[in-house]
Amino acid sequence: MDLPHHGYRSTKQRSRGGPPSSDSVLFDDTSSTAPMNSQGYYTPGYSMGGPSADMQGGPGGNNLFTDPMANAAMMYGSSLANQGKDMVNKEISRFMSVNKLKYFFAVDTKYVMKKLMILMFPYTHQDWEVRYHRDSPLTPRQDVNAPDLYIPTMAFITYILLAGMALGIQKRFSPEVLGLCASTALVWIIIEVLVMLLSLYLLTVHSDLSTFDLVAYSGYKYVGMIFTVLCGLLFGSDGYYVALAWSSCALMFFIVRSLKMKIIPSTDSMGTGGAKPQFRLYITVATAVFQPIIIYWLTSHLVR
Repeated sequence: MDLPHHGYRSTKQRSRGGPPSSDSVLFDDTSSTAPMNSQGYYTPGYSMGGPSADMQGGPGGNNLFTDPMANAAMMYGSSLANQGKDMVNKEISRFMSVNKLKYFFAVDTKYVMKKLMILMFPYTHQDWEVRYHRDSPLTPRQDVNAPDLYIPTMAFITYILLAGMALGIQKRFSPEVLGLCASTALVWIIIEVLVMLLSLYLLTVHSDLSTFDLVAYSGYKYVGMIFTVLCGLLFGSDGYYVALAWSSCALMFFIVRSLKMKIIPSTDSMGTGGAKPQFRLYITVATAVFQPIIIYWLTSHLVR
């Protein structure tokens, strides 16, 4: 039935519009793939912090630490590494004692300064006897007469650097020439030590000289070589020959007095057989006389 109009227009009830069609959307929202509920919120339980455990491999990422086989393999590998380390240390100890090598590097600044003064001015030094404590020689820092390897090692390195500088000043520097200079100096000291060991063995000389002692005494020549090359670079050939004569005489005096305390009196005091005293004296003098020849051979080509 028709209702009467009381001055009002009849209005049509508006219906709620549906979501816009796909054609009216300018851009698709692809920033999140999280499921949404009917009210437009993210579904509870969804992690916004990063990929899920399944994406990271799940609990399989910790299998390396929880797998008994993996743990057993790691333990077996560690045991093999420790065994290999022990074998290497054992083989090294057969040819070279690490503790004994540390003895030759037990130095301090006071010892180094005193030793350098003795090497360059040995004529003023009076007491050449090496001191002992309970049948063991005192360390170099405790006894200035004890041989060391610190000064020969540093002197060898300094000699190589000085040789490179001398060759550079003379426009003759090259890596090959510097390598030849270093290898020649190293080979000469090896030959000298081997000849000394062979001579002591063939002449049945019983002494407390070790291989490290011989390397130390042979390596002290590098101090005189550095002094000789420096004088040659600063004062020319005249300064070179004056420095060569001084360093050679000082080194010969030092070698004779040092080796005399270790070689010559050993049989006299013990009364055992072996080499005659004159043979011991010959070895000591020959070692001392050989030093100037090596110094000249290794330094003459660096000064022109």
